[in-house]
Amino acid sequence: MCKPKITYSNTQMSHAISECIHSDLHRTILHAILIDGWTYERTAEVVDRTPRQVAYIVEKTAPRLEAWICQKTS
Repeated sequence: MCKPKITYSNTQMSHAISECIHSDLHRTILHAILIDGWTYERTAEVVDRTPRQVAYIVEKTAPRLEAWICQKTS
């Protein structure tokens, strides 16, 4: 699992997701995983994808979210 390696509040992460992620599907997945604490399996069922597809989306976008939060808090 590749979640951001920084400490963040739900408000910061929610704002980062809405500012940096342009796909509705990706925003839904990231919100469920990073804010609501859902598992990849539960999220995959809700968005009709496989857990591996969900993991790929999180792994691909987490560095961008981490960079955005770091930039805003620096």
